[in-house]
Amino acid sequence: MTQPYSERIVALYLRVSTDHQSSGLMAQEKALREYCEQNGILNYKIFRDENQSGAKTSRPALDDLMKSVRSGEVSKVIVFAFSRFARSTTHLLNALNEFKSFNTEFVSITEKIETNSPMGVAMFSILAALSQMERELISQRVQAGLRNARAQGKQIGRQKTRPSEVIRALLKQGMKYREIAKIAGCSHGCISAEKREMKAEEDAKKTLEPTPPTGKPTLTII
Repeated sequence: MTQPYSERIVALYLRVSTDHQSSGLMAQEKALREYCEQNGILNYKIFRDENQSGAKTSRPALDDLMKSVRSGEVSKVIVFAFSRFARSTTHLLNALNEFKSFNTEFVSITEKIETNSPMGVAMFSILAALSQMERELISQRVQAGLRNARAQGKQIGRQKTRPSEVIRALLKQGMKYREIAKIAGCSHGCISAEKREMKAEEDAKKTLEPTPPTGKPTLTII
């Protein structure tokens, strides 16, 4: 149940990438506590992620924070910098959109950005454009990598591990899936997949076979 806005907590989020950066956590916490003191914020809760990469969208403390946001318990999320919350523009934008849907503000004290300010509204538009560009760049890199791999003769996708020859031989004998699975040591799904491949190969073969002669005489022009 969503709490009245005045009764919600302010969430302070801290993160460092390794467990050897305790001083980094302390520095972030000091800066965030000072911000709260300067702005008269008393009802806050600290969420700490240590030894957690910013590239990961799921982290123990971050997951707890998001759960509190979705429960309507958080009025504002404050971070030391955008990079402490997310390294991906898409992740940050998705989180900001979710905060907005739950009437939760977001503040980054390093960038001096608050989502309820005119600058914060403009930031949404900028992040949306950057996120789209980020997705397109990732897509282009993946496609280029696949083309390069194919050019080098590398197999794309997961290698087939099921005993195809055994499954096909048993299918041709008319055996049931349960019996084949027991003999071949595979799942029913593997048998179904192999059967589909067999059918596809047979259909392709039929399309390539020449049409049999009709017996009608043909006229040859020299």
